[in-house]
Amino acid sequence: MHEITLIPGDGIGPEVTDAARAVIEAAGVQVQWDVRPAGMKVGEETGNPLPESVFDSIARTRIALKGPTATPFGEAYRVERKTKRADGGAETRVYPSVAIALRKELELYANVRPVKSYPGVASRYSGVDIVLFRENSEDLYLGRERMVDDDTAEALKIITRGATQRMAKFSADYMQRLGRKRVTIGHKSNVLKLTDGLFLKTSLEVLAGYPGITADSRVIDALCMELVLKPESFDCLLLANLYGDIVSDLLAGVVGGLGLAPGANLGNDYAMFEAVHGTAPDIAGKDMANPLSMILSSVMLLRYIGEAAAADRVDAALSKVLVEKRDVTRDLGGEAGTKRMTAAIVEKLQKH
Repeated sequence: MHEITLIPGDGIGPEVTDAARAVIEAAGVQVQWDVRPAGMKVGEETGNPLPESVFDSIARTRIALKGPTATPFGEAYRVERKTKRADGGAETRVYPSVAIALRKELELYANVRPVKSYPGVASRYSGVDIVLFRENSEDLYLGRERMVDDDTAEALKIITRGATQRMAKFSADYMQRLGRKRVTIGHKSNVLKLTDGLFLKTSLEVLAGYPGITADSRVIDALCMELVLKPESFDCLLLANLYGDIVSDLLAGVVGGLGLAPGANLGNDYAMFEAVHGTAPDIAGKDMANPLSMILSSVMLLRYIGEAAAADRVDAALSKVLVEKRDVTRDLGGEAGTKRMTAAIVEKLQKH
């Protein structure tokens, strides 16, 4: 029996996390779910979008499956966590979103986003199989912004040697477990000579200690161009936080859209698996959402907890549904809703 914290999220989050739960259980994996709501809706109802009960649950289970949580565009949004210091005093830390707060508070410094081509999914490309490693703990996503005056805003970009070393080592170790051989580092050190320069130099130094792995690099804009020209030529990517966020969505588009893009946030003590897409409030509650990003994130979760055989069965089942195309959602060229597509995957699992 595995105990897992479940954060349903906002918008379509409850629908796609329900789908993931159904598929995991159909694969024969015994899970006790500890459901802990968080997100904008919770914030509106309680004044706190990320209750302390979420952290209490993850501290116990050490693993979470998270649906998308909403963050408003272009307006101030605060996610606070108040904790006690060792000296007995209190401390309040502020973050720009629930997702970033969880990653920072749980020290989930590594974001892993695999993308691959699935037969039956309409795409401009075939044979794409890339694992993107995104440093999760610093860069512009620390949210250190301020208004200098009424007409000028500034943000602080932070890259440290220690965080980069940790991420480069994590990427190389992960690649070795998967049997991957080549990693490309994305950067803009021709302009950002100190920050991106440090990221590039430090990453290359760490990767040089792994003789079975070949490391090269691309300026980030050139990398994006190559990824839309010949994505099948890349194996793994290592990127700082902002670039990793942008390029992961680009890669999702290469293989058919965000509905096919899973994600994992990993640290030394905790792990959180989440869909890459947003909350899609325009279709929330309408049984229209593609559940595959959440289900594929669950596949990553299953491998993480040692249920590799179940993960393989889920991947095979959803692959068959995609090839048959009878029970897929509209973004994949079908007419099925979330529930019908989920039921089709469950049926495949139960037959085999």
